[in-house]
Amino acid sequence: MNYSVENEYLKITVSDIGAELVSVISKADGCEYVWQGDERFWNGQAPVLFPICCRLFGGYYTYEGNQFFMPCHGFVRKNPCDSAEVGKNSVTVRLTPNELTRSQYPFDFELTVKYTLVGKKVCFSATVKNPSEDKTLIFALGGHPGFNAPIDKGSFEDWYLGFDEKAEPEKFCFTDTCFRTGKTEKYPLKDGKILPLRHDLFDHDALFFRNVCHSVTLRSELSDKSVRVDFPEMNYLGVWHAVKKEAPYVCIEPMNGLPSFDGRVDDLATKADMVHLAPGNTYTSGFDMTFN
Repeated sequence: MNYSVENEYLKITVSDIGAELVSVISKADGCEYVWQGDERFWNGQAPVLFPICCRLFGGYYTYEGNQFFMPCHGFVRKNPCDSAEVGKNSVTVRLTPNELTRSQYPFDFELTVKYTLVGKKVCFSATVKNPSEDKTLIFALGGHPGFNAPIDKGSFEDWYLGFDEKAEPEKFCFTDTCFRTGKTEKYPLKDGKILPLRHDLFDHDALFFRNVCHSVTLRSELSDKSVRVDFPEMNYLGVWHAVKKEAPYVCIEPMNGLPSFDGRVDDLATKADMVHLAPGNTYTSGFDMTFN
């Protein structure tokens, strides 16, 4: 089921399947900002990444001597949530363990995803609670929102990602099978702040960066429309669309986890970039999206 809230600027819609943001529409002109899914390219829209981000080598990890298979980006995105609550300016969706999650992830958890509409801004917040009395909860968290590109005018190549501040980002290097090599390389931006969009950027899957400004905007000189993503609480930024296709969207992916290293099956207890949440504690992170 989908749930919607609106104000004078925007109408947003959230699905209880995966707590996914499936629509952001301008009230002024009906413009849709969120990618609407297309099996020719990608039928997702804005998955929530939990309890891992990206791929596991071999499709599984180990924990306390056992193997657990889990799909790319975890199990939330295809999972019906337990409950949804619609407020005046927000939609809140909750997920707790079920038969599917327990087969992939041997932990108790409470995941609450909230979208709050504030003016032209949509605030995404994910709260993870560890209800266990004696077991540390281990997880990663991220977002994967896809936005139409072009939003309204021009072609894909007329749009770009603009960072607020000049930076010398590092791009993680990957094998042909899309796993980390352990190396990074400098990725020069145009004028130190601009990443022009081209379809061939994604011929080898996503770009993953660190050491970038934590505010980036999808925009074009041909349009007054834009989408700004602020992610001060996330360590990494992914940028992606379907591999070797002329896909008319781009995903801006703030996250605190990365793909596995090539040839290395992860043990969850020692996997890099994971949050280790003590029993009874709560962790919250998120990012903001501003639609102009």
